[in-house]
Amino acid sequence: MGEHHPAMSPAEAQALAERVADAMFERDTASHTLGLRIVGVAPGHAELAMTVRADMLNGHAICHGGFIFTLADSAFAYACNSYNLNTVASGCAIDFLAPAREGDVLTAIAQEKSASGRTGVYDIEVRNERGDKIALFRGKSYRIKGHVIEAPAGPAA
Repeated sequence: MGEHHPAMSPAEAQALAERVADAMFERDTASHTLGLRIVGVAPGHAELAMTVRADMLNGHAICHGGFIFTLADSAFAYACNSYNLNTVASGCAIDFLAPAREGDVLTAIAQEKSASGRTGVYDIEVRNERGDKIALFRGKSYRIKGHVIEAPAGPAA
C-alpha cells in the first residue's frame, strides 16, 4: 500500500485505527471540553459527533461556525492519523451550508480522498440528526515524523 499506508490485513488496519483513535482521544482535551464523541473510525475514515449546547451559540442564536469547524477538523485529524503516522493539517477550508441550532446533534464524517507520500486530502461532511448538510470541509494533511502510539516491532506486527 505504500509508505503512507502500512501493509497489513484489513482487520489489522481496523484494529490499529481504533487503537490510535483511543490514544488520541484520551489526551484530546479540546474534544472532551466540547463534548465530542467518536462514532467510528477506520483506515482513512472517522466519524465524530457533537451536541450543540447553549454556550456554543452566537449572537444569532445559531451554532458559532468555529465550533462546527472544530468538529470537522477533529474528524479530519482522526481520519488522517488512523494509520499511526503522525499527521497534521497543512491547510483547510469550510463552507457553511445551513445553521445548526441548540440541541442539534452534528456528525462530521471524514473520508480520505487522496494520500501520497507525505500529503493527503480529506473531505468532511457535517450533518445534523435529520440528515441536513450543515457544512463541507476539505482538509489537506502533511505527515511528520513519528507515530501516534508506539509502533509495533518486527515483521509479525
